[in-house]
Amino acid sequence: MKIIKLRKGLDIQLQGAPLPKLIEACGSDTYAVAPGDFAGVVPKLLVREGDEVKAGSPLFFDKAAEQVLFCSPVSGTVAEIRRGEKRKLLAVVVATDGKNESLEFNIPAPGKASREDVAGVLMSAGMWPMLIQRPYGRIATVGAWPRAIYVSGFDSAPCAPDMNFVLEGELENLKTGVEVLKRLTDGKVHLGLKAGTEGVLNRVDNAEQHFFSGPHPAGNVGVQIHHIDPIRKGDIVWTVDVQNLAIIGRLFKTGRVDMTKIVCMSGPQVVSPYYLRIIGGAEIKSFVMNSNIKPPVKGSGVRIVCGSALAGRAVMRDEFMDFYSNQITVLEEGDYYEFFGSFTPRFDKFSTSRTFFSWICPRKKYHLDTNVNGGARPILMTGIWEKYLPMDIHPMYLVKACIAGNIDKMEALGIYEVLPEDLALCEFVDPSKTEVQEAIQNGINLMVKELS
Repeated sequence: MKIIKLRKGLDIQLQGAPLPKLIEACGSDTYAVAPGDFAGVVPKLLVREGDEVKAGSPLFFDKAAEQVLFCSPVSGTVAEIRRGEKRKLLAVVVATDGKNESLEFNIPAPGKASREDVAGVLMSAGMWPMLIQRPYGRIATVGAWPRAIYVSGFDSAPCAPDMNFVLEGELENLKTGVEVLKRLTDGKVHLGLKAGTEGVLNRVDNAEQHFFSGPHPAGNVGVQIHHIDPIRKGDIVWTVDVQNLAIIGRLFKTGRVDMTKIVCMSGPQVVSPYYLRIIGGAEIKSFVMNSNIKPPVKGSGVRIVCGSALAGRAVMRDEFMDFYSNQITVLEEGDYYEFFGSFTPRFDKFSTSRTFFSWICPRKKYHLDTNVNGGARPILMTGIWEKYLPMDIHPMYLVKACIAGNIDKMEALGIYEVLPEDLALCEFVDPSKTEVQEAIQNGINLMVKELS
């Protein structure tokens, strides 16, 4: 077994990793699909308030690709069309009837179906947005078939879910999902696995398996692609989240849309970190209970993050679980200042340098909050970013090219290979407090605007 060993990176020892305990979450009364979850989508509504829908019923489509539908995760009634400034569509909210009835889809046998037939089923059932195209991290372009499809079978982010635990019992759905993906590419379906672990994902033997060892971001699919077969100009590859792979397999085995997934409730502010079974698009407050959140110690409150602490999105309790996340992280707000904070020798303060004595205890878990410990300042050429990005690119120069809007340099420095999440660690360790992920996203948006 060949193992790809990554030396660069950092495992942040954050308190609140989920325990291997699964509970059934209290059912949400409402579920939503938000166009903001999908980069570059301009939505066109297909429903009105009061319309009855089933799981798999289309709610809106993308004006740039009308065949790509975005469907309801549950059955019930369209309760609200949420809009923002200039009537921008924010979310379509569905009040569930508790039955979770689904439309029935005519499913071809994955091993015999044509590429167009498989794509048609995925689009009509609202699962085409699960296919993410690289470069740029947008929903896969219809008709632009990939050279290969990649799935990461583990998540190395702080307090991330254990995918072998999450997907226990989903082996047949995973295998069916792989067979479906094989119809969409002339290349291979690659599955990245964590070396030294055993579980259900190791038994998905109809995918090309690759084993990775090393610290975060070893679990990022972009890092795995870079070490398997890097993306070059003109290449197209697709990626699929491993839970979404099981959902696709479920569709092709049953002919019904079942958006049930398992997410983890984690972070230093969680009293009892565990896994919850929910339906995608559930309201945050339906499973983030006040009784399971610790009161803040220094800050004014807590921040609920949909996704990881490094690359997630802050949400309010009346918002909804987004389409792609498998994790809720709860952190203490860091809206406070410490007098002579960096001059006080402490064992409870995490640092990537030897500023604090915490480096003596590398396995200690830390109670980190959202305090950035300083303000924005000019970018310093410290060379520290290169120590934490296990890719053969120069992140400092790439970010500068993105800030300057220099397309030629962005191309030469590797913009096709990265998404913001791949450089999240660079932002975490940066002494200049540079908004690295925002700069990368702005660079990607510019590339899309100028070259697409």
